[in-house]
Amino acid sequence: MNNQDSNQMSLSEELQWRGFINQTTFKNLDQLDEQQWTFYHGFDASAPSQQIGNLAAMMFDKVFMRHGHKAIILAGGATSLIGDPGGKDKERELQAVETIADNVRRAEAQFSKIYRGSEYTLVNNLDWTKNLNVIDYLRDIGKHYSMTPLVQRDFIAKRMNEGGDGITYAEFSYTVLQGMDFLHLFDKYGCTLQLGGSDQWGNCLSGVDLIRKTRGKEAHVITLPLIINSQTGKKFGKSEDGAVWLDPELTSPFKFYQFWLNVDDQGVETYLKVYTELSKSEIDDVLDKFKQDRAARLAQKTLAKQVTNLVHGEDITKQIIKVTELLFSEDYTKLDTADFELLRKELPAIQNADQPLIDLLVASNLASSKTEARRFINDGAVYINGDKLTEDTDKLSDNQFISGHAIVRRGKNNLAIISK
Repeated sequence: MNNQDSNQMSLSEELQWRGFINQTTFKNLDQLDEQQWTFYHGFDASAPSQQIGNLAAMMFDKVFMRHGHKAIILAGGATSLIGDPGGKDKERELQAVETIADNVRRAEAQFSKIYRGSEYTLVNNLDWTKNLNVIDYLRDIGKHYSMTPLVQRDFIAKRMNEGGDGITYAEFSYTVLQGMDFLHLFDKYGCTLQLGGSDQWGNCLSGVDLIRKTRGKEAHVITLPLIINSQTGKKFGKSEDGAVWLDPELTSPFKFYQFWLNVDDQGVETYLKVYTELSKSEIDDVLDKFKQDRAARLAQKTLAKQVTNLVHGEDITKQIIKVTELLFSEDYTKLDTADFELLRKELPAIQNADQPLIDLLVASNLASSKTEARRFINDGAVYINGDKLTEDTDKLSDNQFISGHAIVRRGKNNLAIISK
């Protein structure tokens, strides 16, 4: 966000404009603008990477950071060993201590990318729980929790009622561990504000109550809403193949960019506000131009560029944009060796270019059989580097290769890359 917009918009105003407010303990959100806050936000480490649902939470944090508030980012090395029972119909499988430790390291590396340029304190809740004495835990922490409101929480009641899968003491204690995190950070850093997702509201309140009961002080919570895919109505961040990960080994930068490029028109304004740091005037300008020519997809292109820059860096983003635009325009002669290497990771790739063309179509899954491959060619549905094949061709000729590669397309969107 540019300085002019930052100076004109207060923290509470920007949070509301970006759609980051779901529930809060503040009676009036303007209280946020009255002092400097030390806040914390905890992230689960039960997976080897954060995904774009988590990225929305990080962008929530960055608004506070831009407005000069002190951030504590918590990697859940302890809580991830137990697993949050919220939203789960049955017990999570416990993961190995070594697995969680590796996930924490991966999460911390991703935090360093997303929060680069901002100051924050990184903590791991395993550091203050691993040597905790069980008697001290029960007397100093557990004593302050009433079972009544805990068993009334929807997900716990569902698991405990007839037909439910039940809940173990370990999972039941998850909310107590999270409350203890808030108390520890309150004592050590003066932290009085917790940020979290809407599904963490109850767990966040555990810390607020614990601080009030044990320290006689006031603490607050703000949760952000789940980002919903306006087309599917499902939690944003999931695709047909699963989560969209920040780790390039789990979701390639090319697929990551394409995900954002293909979001629907209805939701793109929300995603621009949540997933970019563009100012209000910049987003308004993009949307005005987008509404005048939706076919040009300026909003989606802006979104994809901004988010991929943030997660994967400018260099790879520039290459992806170049390759995407050339694929769309079919001006393949401008693709260089590095571009083809990127595409080989994304498209069905065949190394043996000396095979008959119909065999190449079958091998690359552009046709299910030789008979179908011949029919596609005879129907004019097969293209080599953008040029339609008008007759059955036995093999690709040397002049059909660019830097040793040829892009074969069947129909509108089915692509494969053939290499010498």
